Amino acid sequence: MIVFEHADVLDAAAGTLLKDRFVRVEGTTIAAVSDQPVDTTGARVIDARGKVLMPGLIDCHVHVLASMLNAGRLAKLPNVLTVLRAVPILQGMLMRGFTTVRDAAGADWSLAEAVRTGLVQGPRIFPSGRALSQTGGHGDFRERSDVIEPCPCTPKIGAIGRVVDGVDAIRRAVREEIQMGATQIKIMASGGVASPTDPIHYLGFSEDEIRAAVEEASNADTYVLAHAYTPKAISRAVRCGVRTIEHGNLIDADSAKVMADHGAIAVPTIVTYEALASEGAALGLPPESVAKIENVRSAALRSLEIFAAAGVRMAFGTDLLGESHRLQSDEFKLRAGVLGAAETLRAATIHAAHVLRMDGRLGVVAPGATADLLLVDGNPLQDISVLLGQGEGLAMIVQEGKVVKDH
Repeated sequence: MIVFEHADVLDAAAGTLLKDRFVRVEGTTIAAVSDQPVDTTGARVIDARGKVLMPGLIDCHVHVLASMLNAGRLAKLPNVLTVLRAVPILQGMLMRGFTTVRDAAGADWSLAEAVRTGLVQGPRIFPSGRALSQTGGHGDFRERSDVIEPCPCTPKIGAIGRVVDGVDAIRRAVREEIQMGATQIKIMASGGVASPTDPIHYLGFSEDEIRAAVEEASNADTYVLAHAYTPKAISRAVRCGVRTIEHGNLIDADSAKVMADHGAIAVPTIVTYEALASEGAALGLPPESVAKIENVRSAALRSLEIFAAAGVRMAFGTDLLGESHRLQSDEFKLRAGVLGAAETLRAATIHAAHVLRMDGRLGVVAPGATADLLLVDGNPLQDISVLLGQGEGLAMIVQEGKVVKDH
């Protein structure tokens, strides 16, 4: 048992601090949050005076297996090497205060289970398995000179996507990914930056294919997230039942209204375009991908304003690859410059928990919630920079009631 005394507790929903609170952790759960002293019998007591106690952070768009920028090369690594290279990536995320992540393509049940059982230190993972892409789409990393085999489906761990075409193939692929432990399904609904042969404006999948993916996911009591940049790609995906839109850089007011009307959630990933623009070429991003960056990068911050004006809920995401994983927390700085610190913190706590369908269990400091807690040297509502870097501003990190960092 752990008791935090005299902590200023972040109420992310209200965007305020609850002053001088007493928080008791029993096992994996927060047992009490009170303005009066709580029972400390048998507990480790921590004087949190002058510090902020807040929920563990949630990143809804990561690729924990992406240890290099060139995803095509990543898929050619031996499986064991791919997993071993992911271990320090996971550890780094946890030390930056991210106690939970939704992997948006690549990670599978096995890696999530390794973290859950303590074999690997890292954030709990909600894995999407392999993303579904049509031939020539954002998950198809074959070069134009490659010969397309009848079944390009070798189950390499590092492959973030699988190529499927047609309604029946989509249905089977969704069922297979869920059978293998995916907690949600990712589809590619437009072209992308990292893949070699699909311009940004390309549309991924027919509407019948998207609806088939949504129906199969719904049959398994889960949902579909879609990589999409353009207004047309976003609107058609949402109208077909997609729940979360990843990136969405080129959103306009009309497509944002479609999202708001359907209750769809945006997961912008602003920092990855800054990283790709500044480091991509030097770190091995193919020239055809480098050429695509500016189109989406220049619109990224403006997209936050459009989502906000339409009333679209935004969750926190980063989408970093390779060496740029170290920049994960910079997303806070970029977003706060547009949306303010309070809304940025909501994105990484209560809004992200809503994406994971873990409302009230993650992203909050409240009785009954999972005991994922950060003790922060400073007030992130006043100065978001206390969450930047590699976790230097975090005096303590607690994950499921266990102390994983203690300064």
